[in-house]
Formats: sequence, structure tokens, C-alpha cells
Amino acid sequence: MNTVLIYVEHVGGVVEDASKELIAHSIGLCDQVEALVCAASQDQLNGIVGQLFGASTVIGICDERLASYTSETVLKCLNSLIATRNPDLVVMSYSSAGMDLAASAAIGTERNVISYVTELKSDANAVNAVSQIYGGKMFAKTEVDLPAVVVMVPGTIDYAAVIEEKEIPQLEVVDVELGEVVRMTVVGEISPETDDVDLTKAERILCVGRALGGTENLAQFEELATKLGAELAGSRPVIDAGWLSKARQVGKSGTKVKPRLYFMAGVSGAPEHLEGMQDSELIIALNSDEQAPIFSKAHYGAVCDMFQVVPALVEKLD
Repeated sequence: MNTVLIYVEHVGGVVEDASKELIAHSIGLCDQVEALVCAASQDQLNGIVGQLFGASTVIGICDERLASYTSETVLKCLNSLIATRNPDLVVMSYSSAGMDLAASAAIGTERNVISYVTELKSDANAVNAVSQIYGGKMFAKTEVDLPAVVVMVPGTIDYAAVIEEKEIPQLEVVDVELGEVVRMTVVGEISPETDDVDLTKAERILCVGRALGGTENLAQFEELATKLGAELAGSRPVIDAGWLSKARQVGKSGTKVKPRLYFMAGVSGAPEHLEGMQDSELIIALNSDEQAPIFSKAHYGAVCDMFQVVPALVEKLD
């Protein structure tokens, strides 16, 4: 395989960890790793280049309309670059943007697409992938002919361990005709409400999942968190249901944490959640489903009814 093109996600010029992981996944597959960066200005682009160690070339597209993400503008950039450079493989993260772009890019450039990928290998004419299915409970092996598009699950490779040399990649700025964007316009950005908690500083976290069932069951978990000296947190379904505040969400769309203890009750372990807590020093999981993906990540786990175990733990800690 000659060339892999990755799509780089960044927020205000800060590259997402998941995009750096794409470099680590790609570097052993091909001769050239090219990174597409859509930036609002040349200054922002220059700041991003120095964060992409391991890439051979950063291909930058600058336009003030790229200050905020819209699929319409970024897809034009991506498809234009695929058409002109014809990479063997296009790789992006399993994220809101990745899910937004991958299928459209595959259709627009007449390529196969594989999603939810955790492992990737290639030869001269094909790519072999291992993908998560059924919420991570099973894995599927797929082989497709090149060229193709692949969507990688974050947190499946250690970028720092793979990329040892800190050589800044070459920068190539290209022009793409975006045309007159009329269908999508960003009118503003709203930050989520926060409270006084900062999960990134917590040494112990107790995280509850969808199995909580409602705020009427929250008191016993709050008591356990107090006994453990831990902050109470929740997975995305808990936050979306309004049972805990957004500031207490752990996961890709919440906060990434690395506590000494991460205690989970009723959290299945979806890829988005694992990305936010997988580097915790000690992971303990309670779940009634013995096939829950979290058990492949936890250091200790129990298949049980958490509503029986938690009161017993509180009593024991007393």
C-alpha cells in the first residue's frame, strides 16, 4: 500500500487524541501517511502541524468557513483531496464527524467502507479489518479490495508508544473550491452547563449506567460514592435522561478521566465510554450481562444484580 489519507479532527486548533491514533494505526500499513487538516486560517494550520508527529505530510485547506465543522464544507474538502491524490485508504475516527463523513465520502468516491474497526492490516490489493458489532459483544473480520474507507474505534492503540520520533511533518497547502455554502450555517455554539465537579482531578470515580433506572435509585450510589471517597459519574444514557448533570458524564462526548479507581455499576462498556476511562489504574465492573464488553477491559468484574451488591458494599464499608 502506498498512501493512507487520514482526516484530522481538532477543536480550536487542538488535535483530538483519536486523530493522532489514526497516524499510529496507519504508519505500519503504507509508505506515506498524509493528514488532511481543515483550518480557519494559516496561523491555526501552522499550530496543528506540530501536533501530528508520525505523519509524512500535512495537507492543509484554509478557509474562514472551516472555523466550525459542517459536513457540507468538510466533505467537499475530503472528496476533492481523494479525487486529486487517490490514496489507497482513507481513515477517520469513529466519532460524530467520522460517522457523518465516512459513508458520504465512500459513495462520492466509489469506495468500499468498513466501520467500527479495532484492528487493521493490509496487503498490496486489499485491507483486512476486525470490527466491533452488537455493541462490542462480537467481532467481525472483513476483507475488502482497495481503495477503501475505514472508520477506526478510538482507544485501540497507544499513539505515544508507536510514535517515538518527534519530527514535524511537511506542510502542503492546497486550494479547494468550496463554492457558496447555503444549506448549513453555524449560527452559534452553546457550552454545556457545568457544576463544581472536575472529574479529571478525581482519584476515585463511581460511574453508573443505564441500569440505574432513574433518580429514585440514585441515593444508594451516592452513599457508596461517599463511602469510597469518590466522585459520582454517569455514562451518556444517564446524562441524556437527566439523572446526572453533563459535567458528570464520562466518555467521548463527556470527560476523559484517568483515576486510580474507576468503579462501574450497570455500564455495558460501549466504545464511546471506554475511550473516556480506559486508562484508569484500576477498573472494577458490575453488570448483569456476562457478555457486556466492559468485562474485556475491567481488571475485576462481577456478573450480578448491582442493586444487591451496592447496599452490601455500603454495609461492609461502614
